[in-house]
Amino acid sequence: MSDTIERVKCLIIGSGPAGYTAAIYAARADMHPVMYTGLEPGGQLTTTTEVDNFPGYPEGIDGPSMMVQLQQQAERFGTQVRIGMVTMVQFHKEEGGWHKIIVDGTTEIHAQTVIISTGATAKYLGLPSEQRLRGGGVSACAVCDGFFYKGQDVAIVGAGDTAAEEATYLANICRNVTMLVRKGHMRASKAMQHRVNNTPNLTVLYNSEVDEVLGDQVVEGIRVYDNVTGEKQEIPVTGLFVAIGHTPNTEIFKGQLEMDATGYLITHGKSTKTNLPGVFACGDVQDNIYRQAVTAAGTGCMAALDAERYLVSIEDHATV
Repeated sequence: MSDTIERVKCLIIGSGPAGYTAAIYAARADMHPVMYTGLEPGGQLTTTTEVDNFPGYPEGIDGPSMMVQLQQQAERFGTQVRIGMVTMVQFHKEEGGWHKIIVDGTTEIHAQTVIISTGATAKYLGLPSEQRLRGGGVSACAVCDGFFYKGQDVAIVGAGDTAAEEATYLANICRNVTMLVRKGHMRASKAMQHRVNNTPNLTVLYNSEVDEVLGDQVVEGIRVYDNVTGEKQEIPVTGLFVAIGHTPNTEIFKGQLEMDATGYLITHGKSTKTNLPGVFACGDVQDNIYRQAVTAAGTGCMAALDAERYLVSIEDHATV
């Protein structure tokens, strides 16, 4: 453990659109933010080949380039962006207290405010061929990437409300959609099931799982097997969407911050405030509904403004 303890006004844990936007606003407010990027600097967008739905990019942009630009903008205003993994946190429970953060098990930092933007990790099937073709036709976000498969045949894996919603979304823009459900029934609500069943170009295959994603550089099809009969078939598709859920990256905050049943951080009202003073959450780590780059960026702005107002309030109390 380091002998010296660094004290900062604002520490941002995690990068991505939420973290970088928070950094831009915090830096412009003279909060001198320090950001630790985590193991995946830039977050999920670094694995996205094309971003076509973020305002301000009329020709679109690839995810890694967008994250580099956001980082450069944050650094232009004075943000210190550091590569490192926060391994332990000890949040103070009283207003005005300093929060203790350990980075990489060795560096201790005390922060007046902490903005959490650690995001959520999409769950995948775990097939080597699936991982190899991520960015080449395999996606975990139909709303993000569905446009690129307009008029084509695609498949989607999942059985819940999100999968059903994304399947019907794809059916509006794609020629044919095949939905693969692992069990003999869907978990989605009855209303969503009705929507799926009433979509003419959407076919549901029950008791079906992906055995292999076919293609060398891009998806050319999938091999599917029936987990009851063992029968296999190949389905020609150009895109495979995986909608089996996300895991919020909140493990190190358990026992200190309020979370929902699936681990997403709970923020209060229309703010980014958590249950502890001076600790704020933004982006996908607290959003299990929209999960878009633009909404993440919006909550990053909110977190920085909330943190700035918190600092002003404790300074006011100190001078009374």
